Amino acid sequence: MMSQGVDQARTAMENYLKFFQNGMSATPWASTELSKKLTDYARQNVDTAFGFAQKLTQAKNLQDLAQIQTEYFQTQMKSLTEQAKDLGEAAKKAATGTTKG
Repeated sequence: MMSQGVDQARTAMENYLKFFQNGMSATPWASTELSKKLTDYARQNVDTAFGFAQKLTQAKNLQDLAQIQTEYFQTQMKSLTEQAKDLGEAAKKAATGTTKG
């Protein structure tokens, strides 16, 4: 039953990501590296969250649950730190490109 709920939530998030991508295409920087990175990272983060949720449904006990959660948070902290740095650089490039024109 939990797995079915995860699948339903995944479908809803896929629809949201499509909406997000369409919204990104309407921005002034739609065809930039920054836009592509934002979209890619949004998809990556949603996929990671659903992988985490799927693993949680397979936990056999509290120890498994704690281990899965700890691994997820450690991975996410590292990933989000790298994404923030990368997006900051891409935003700086995009801003520099728009001010040069």
